[in-house]
Amino acid sequence: MRSRSAYGLARAVFNASITVLVWLGAAAPALAAGNVPLIVALGDSLTAGYGLAPEQAFPVRLAAYLAARGSRVSIDNAGVSGDTTAGGRARLDWALADRPQYAIVELGANDALRGIDPGAAEANLDAILTVLDARGIRVLLAGMLAPPNLGRDYGDAFKAIYPRLAARHHALLYPFFLDGVAGDAALTQADGLHPTAAGVDVIVARIAPYVEKLLREPPAADSH
Repeated sequence: MRSRSAYGLARAVFNASITVLVWLGAAAPALAAGNVPLIVALGDSLTAGYGLAPEQAFPVRLAAYLAARGSRVSIDNAGVSGDTTAGGRARLDWALADRPQYAIVELGANDALRGIDPGAAEANLDAILTVLDARGIRVLLAGMLAPPNLGRDYGDAFKAIYPRLAARHHALLYPFFLDGVAGDAALTQADGLHPTAAGVDVIVARIAPYVEKLLREPPAADSH
């Protein structure tokens, strides 16, 4: 999703460029030894934290929530505001530079807002998941819905992308990233699109059980 001001976009891109490494009860040598799982959160402004303070972004809040529930994890914020599935595909190697064992893929909102052919979005996501599969990275795929103004046919075609890809790649599926937040003015910013800090916390609480399930899957032995 795209910002409505130059300042907001600049801030979002700045936030997205920060690698969020959260230490949860483990020293640096433990991570180096592979004892602390590393998740990359590959997404757009919904992941990057558009309009929010860096500490309010989804990856930071998710890591803190998991810590409170006893899960030690580090999360790389690989969210870039305005990114489409094509953009995420183009920068995938960069996003995987820290050699994560797990990935949350949250892309597609901007494709839908721009009315991009669902087939093209699916092809890009398929390519991303194929690379993650090849590297032995376990995946949680976050679904997205198209705006209703694009019509029922488009909406149905777009929605179907995610369960189909999850089945094809044996990935976990979280059906709708903005579940519980979309359409709620109390949980979205003035643009009606991006979650507030409270909205992020709702997303985190709903998706966390899926992330915990993901973390129970050991990375492939031939990862990377």
